[in-house]
Amino acid sequence: MNRWKSCSLGIAVAVAVILAALWGPEWIAARRDEKLLNSITTEAVEGAEGYCYRMSDNQKLYLLGRCLSSQTLPESELRFLTRVDSETGSYGEMTGTYAFVENRQQPGEGQIQEEAVYEACNREIQILKEQGILPGEVKEVSEDSYEAVICSAIDVLEPRNNLSVWKISLSTDVRNADKSNRFLDIYLDADTGKIYEFYVRTGQQWEDIDTDAMIDRYAEYLDLTGLEKYEDQNPLLETTPYFAKYTFPGEEDDSTTVTIGYYEGIRELFLKVGR
Repeated sequence: MNRWKSCSLGIAVAVAVILAALWGPEWIAARRDEKLLNSITTEAVEGAEGYCYRMSDNQKLYLLGRCLSSQTLPESELRFLTRVDSETGSYGEMTGTYAFVENRQQPGEGQIQEEAVYEACNREIQILKEQGILPGEVKEVSEDSYEAVICSAIDVLEPRNNLSVWKISLSTDVRNADKSNRFLDIYLDADTGKIYEFYVRTGQQWEDIDTDAMIDRYAEYLDLTGLEKYEDQNPLLETTPYFAKYTFPGEEDDSTTVTIGYYEGIRELFLKVGR
């Protein structure tokens, strides 16, 4: 009799274990789902700042250089191409993997706004004068003589690589006026205000310009690294015989070319990126 009871108990336990194995997980999952669906739950998670991609100073210079180099049209046509059509809201026809276009939107939060761009630019001009990059007699820019346009330098294949740039140009209304010691064009970073490129009429002579010292100060000003002298100083590379080229590391094995040059007839000093 005891043997029969022990056998029955063992069978019952085995059946219970089998049923628990078959139905237990499903029952527990159902109860958990019911609890979640019929109640509000909170869970502590990490801050949702998202992934913020930031380019280095060398990468920003490289991107701007590639974008400006991709525009090979004369200035009059380039200005037309980079402006947004007021009726269609679209740009002119563009090809390639890099683009430099007028921004459809106003500067973002934290960027230099239109009402502050001339003040920011003049502040940087003064810094460049103090560092010996610009001659002291160069005049400041102002709203009544210049036009400011916010542009975007974009890597089309990798849109996260983009740079907002203010382009400040001498107004067409005063193009025929005396340009002595005036800037013709300035490109400055819309986030930092730092000046990347400029064209300016000056009383300087080419032999008075120490390009090596100038590029050293420019690199320090923009926190650039890896400065090297451009190997091929071919006179056919520019439309003037007075120039010096330098390079900075860019993306991967590629580099950015920076040119300091001078047009003797009109006494125009320029520092340009790419092209």
